[in-house]
Amino acid sequence: MFSAIRQRLSQVSAKWRSQRQLQKVARLDFQAENLRKFTESELSNIFASEEIERQWQQAKLRLDEVCRIEDLTTDGVNIGDRRAIWYLIYALRPKSILECGTHVGASTIHLASAMKAIHAENPEPWKITTLDIFDVNDSPESYWRKFGLPGSPRQMMAEYGCESQVEFRAEPSLSYLPRCQDKFDFIFLDGDHASSTVYQETQLSLQRLNKNGVILLHDFFPDHQPLWDKGLMVYGPLEAAKRLKKEGVPIRVIPLGKLPWKTKFDSCVTSLAIASHT
Repeated sequence: MFSAIRQRLSQVSAKWRSQRQLQKVARLDFQAENLRKFTESELSNIFASEEIERQWQQAKLRLDEVCRIEDLTTDGVNIGDRRAIWYLIYALRPKSILECGTHVGASTIHLASAMKAIHAENPEPWKITTLDIFDVNDSPESYWRKFGLPGSPRQMMAEYGCESQVEFRAEPSLSYLPRCQDKFDFIFLDGDHASSTVYQETQLSLQRLNKNGVILLHDFFPDHQPLWDKGLMVYGPLEAAKRLKKEGVPIRVIPLGKLPWKTKFDSCVTSLAIASHT
């Protein structure tokens, strides 16, 4: 009983800190006209697509050889979420992707795999830019070394045959985005989950989106309720979304909820969420 009380108090404290942190950020001007509009049924149809399933099964054979990353040993994007990201990329067919938060490269290699699959069918130039505050490849403190993985994210890309299309940058998103000149079709926010960062990242990401561009969020916990029995909640993405709604920004965040396959802790629940124009 006492451990449950301590956990609840810790959660209340974390939520309060997240709210206080966001209050310190001045109100920003959001231009959401390039953000794509989604419906829940449209997203469900993507994950139920038999055609995407067939393409995924083909790609998975090679991915299993290259991406030798266990879920719970790295605290990275879990295997079910990686599959969901692959499906989204295959369905939405972007040409340019920005990922904020490379970590060990688990999501990065799935982004690249899906891009290779769609552009093998329709050969066009494509590119992924992935950011992290640390050097994820060559530093002695790189995440892949910390977790004892067989290779760096860049080595995975080389093994998969797409090293030239993936650019790694060691830089915070709030430093990179204001001076970035590139535009993107798809932006995945999975770096610093602080509410103040996600709020600012969203505003800056909207400026870098092409028409009908997509913003995908990770670690989104609706109503501040736990998604699994194990693990702590993350408060920042939801707090940022609540502020957007309060300020009348024409964006709603759609949690992906349950997927047709397992994610983690023997569940089908995902913390992925799509930012949609209202």
